[in-house]
Amino acid sequence: MPSQTPWIPHSTSLHGDLVDLIPLEESHFEELLSAASDKRIWEFYTGDWSVRDTFLKVYNGSLRARDKGHEYPFVIIHKPSNKIIGSTRFLDIVPYDKRLEIGGTWLMPEYWATAVNPECKLLLMTFAFEKLGANRVQLKTQHDNIRSRKAIAKIGGVYEGVIRQHMLKDDGTFRSSAYFSILAEEWDEVKIRLQTSLIF
Repeated sequence: MPSQTPWIPHSTSLHGDLVDLIPLEESHFEELLSAASDKRIWEFYTGDWSVRDTFLKVYNGSLRARDKGHEYPFVIIHKPSNKIIGSTRFLDIVPYDKRLEIGGTWLMPEYWATAVNPECKLLLMTFAFEKLGANRVQLKTQHDNIRSRKAIAKIGGVYEGVIRQHMLKDDGTFRSSAYFSILAEEWDEVKIRLQTSLIF
């Protein structure tokens, strides 16, 4: 049982035109693991989540964190094909400070540079700012992941700097993390940017 009343009630689902974000459950693990099989996905992660043991450690840990109110993981359902194509989550959830992070996001490579990621961000941020009343949403990425850094900045994420040797990777090296944030007062402009990016 949860140790406290969570800021994000279970089961929270978010629905868009292209994707649905559905709460992660153990019943999703096999299909999600299959979606995670392309090694290119994990170049800038702390480990290779296509490896079953690593995958189970990460996602069982995320379910335990959800029970404590610290994370809220989703699977990403591609509505036209009705299949799982990736995952995302809220993490570092701090209701008292009205802040949380969007992270742990990955997609099958065939959906990179499509409307899927912008719609995921639009759904997550709309929920965070307009339903939860969050004041700060943060995003981070490996410091040298230029593609991700450009994508975050493009939607209006404000670059805050790099935390050096921030996370221990599975190979024993340390990753530095580039941090970005969006504040409630900036949300209207960011929302317009995200909505514009979804116009084909």
